Amino acid sequence: MPATPPLRTFARRASALCLPALALGLALLSGHPAAAAELKVLTTGAFKPVVADTAKRFSQSTGTQVTVDNDTAGALVKRVEGGESFDVLILTPAALAALQKSERVGLGTVVPLAKVGIGVAVKAGAPKPDVSTPDAFKAALLAARKVAMIDPASGGSSGIYLTGLFEKMGIADEVKAKAVLVPGGLVATRVVSGEADLAIHQVSEILAVPGAELVAPLPAAIQNYTVYAGALAPNPSNADTAASFLALLAAPDMAPTLAAKGMEKP
Repeated sequence: MPATPPLRTFARRASALCLPALALGLALLSGHPAAAAELKVLTTGAFKPVVADTAKRFSQSTGTQVTVDNDTAGALVKRVEGGESFDVLILTPAALAALQKSERVGLGTVVPLAKVGIGVAVKAGAPKPDVSTPDAFKAALLAARKVAMIDPASGGSSGIYLTGLFEKMGIADEVKAKAVLVPGGLVATRVVSGEADLAIHQVSEILAVPGAELVAPLPAAIQNYTVYAGALAPNPSNADTAASFLALLAAPDMAPTLAAKGMEKP
């Protein structure tokens, strides 16, 4: 199957890496090593496990020093709007489109990368509640002593969605009284520490926590998927390297890596 136009563009840019590689080789032979390229990637927490794995492989193959920084979606938008520099930005398509309008993100193609659903976690070895239906999920929430989730005020996608879901289910006040609101980071650490009995967060972020165990994704009737996409800065420090890294994240053969991290192709 022929590559999509964005990937053809990135593939052409990726070929430009051959020139820096040749320059590097000549510099080494002449006794004057070339400076390694550097790349700064800002990503939402849910997609960080994928970015970190890809960055390691990219660094090994190209010599590029990749710095990965994560935050909630809302916090990243504020940081970029505030002028923080980056080379590659991973956010929701809508957030990237809005940042393009304000010229905080480059005007090139926004590339869809993955989608992830919300899941329920407990401490490894703890009894797993039934969350297979909306009613069972509701009962599990009401039975729990404490429930950990991202603080919606921080701009976390799952926290914002869950707040609305609990309102629709008629249990907003009950959950609020027992909620452990996490301003950012890995919510499932709160079940490992014993601060909460249940953690509700995006599946990829649950799987990233040692000592936490995924019970199951939310039932299909109340599941919410977040799509993540990537875009380049208006003026990346190295446009070819940034485009090559984004192309690698979007490549078809990333499907197994996404699956291992609890995500799937969009």
